[in-house]
Amino acid sequence: MTCDAQLTSATLGIRSALAQEDLIIEGQLSGASNASLLCTIRLEIDGVVEDRRCVYKPRQGERPLWDFATGTLSRREVLADCAARMLGWQIVPPTVWRHEGPYGPGMCQEWIDDDTSAPAVDVFTPGTVPAGWHVIVEGRSYDGSEVILAHEDSLDLQRMAVFDLVINNADRKGGHILRLKDGHIMGIDHGLSFHEESKLRTVLWGWEGMAFPTDVLVGLHRMQEHLDHGCAMADELRRHLSVREFTALEERLTALLALPYYPQPLLSEPCLPWPPM
Repeated sequence: MTCDAQLTSATLGIRSALAQEDLIIEGQLSGASNASLLCTIRLEIDGVVEDRRCVYKPRQGERPLWDFATGTLSRREVLADCAARMLGWQIVPPTVWRHEGPYGPGMCQEWIDDDTSAPAVDVFTPGTVPAGWHVIVEGRSYDGSEVILAHEDSLDLQRMAVFDLVINNADRKGGHILRLKDGHIMGIDHGLSFHEESKLRTVLWGWEGMAFPTDVLVGLHRMQEHLDHGCAMADELRRHLSVREFTALEERLTALLALPYYPQPLLSEPCLPWPPM
C-alpha cells in the first residue's frame, strides 16, 4: 500500500534533490530557536535545470528541551510531512531527512515564498476584523492598545487545525502558516510535535465544538487505513517515534474518528503558543 499516489514526478524530483544534492548555504534565518539555514540546491525536472531554495536544520544545531528527547526535533519535522501525506493533504512543504550535510544529518525542506499580503492569521484593531473570520483572543499590545487575534474560515485552515490535533503540535503560531501565491495554505515548523502527552498549542481555535467537514473525515479515515495496513510513511513513523509516542498517535486518531468535533481549549492548560504570531 502506498502513501504517495498523489505525488507528481516534479514533487518526487524535489524530494530526491533535497535529500541528495549539494547544499549551498546562503545564510542563517534570524529568530529561529534552532539552527535554520537558508540554502540552495540544484534541481533538474524534465531536462530543465534550476536552483531552488530550501531550509536545512542540522540535528547538531538543536537546542535541548526538557520535554522532548534531545536531537529529535528535525526528525519530527520529517515525520509531520509523513503524517500530512498519509492524510492526503498537501499542507506541509516537501520535507526529507538528509544523512549528510554541511553540518551533519538533519532535515531539509523546500522553501516557500508566501504571500504576505494575504495572511490566514492576523492581528487587528477593534472593528477591523474581516467578515467571516474567527476571533481567537482579545488583548493589548505592548503599547497598551487593544488588539484582536483572528483567523480566516477556510477548508485549508480547517485541515491544518485537524492536522495539528493528529500530530499534537505544541507550536502552531500564526507565522507558521504560509499562503502560497495561488492561495493554497501550508504549515511549517513542526519540530514540537508527536509528544506522548497532550501539548496542543495553536491559534486555530475558531471551530471549537463544530463537526469536522466530510473532507477532513475522509483524510482521517485514509490515515487510519495506512496505519492499520502499513505503508512506507507509517513505517517511518513507527521507526522514529518512541513506542509511547506512536501509541499516543494511534489513540489520538482513534479518538478523533470516534468524536469528530473540533475540541474546546482546556482553560486549565496553556492552549496558545507564545508568542502567538
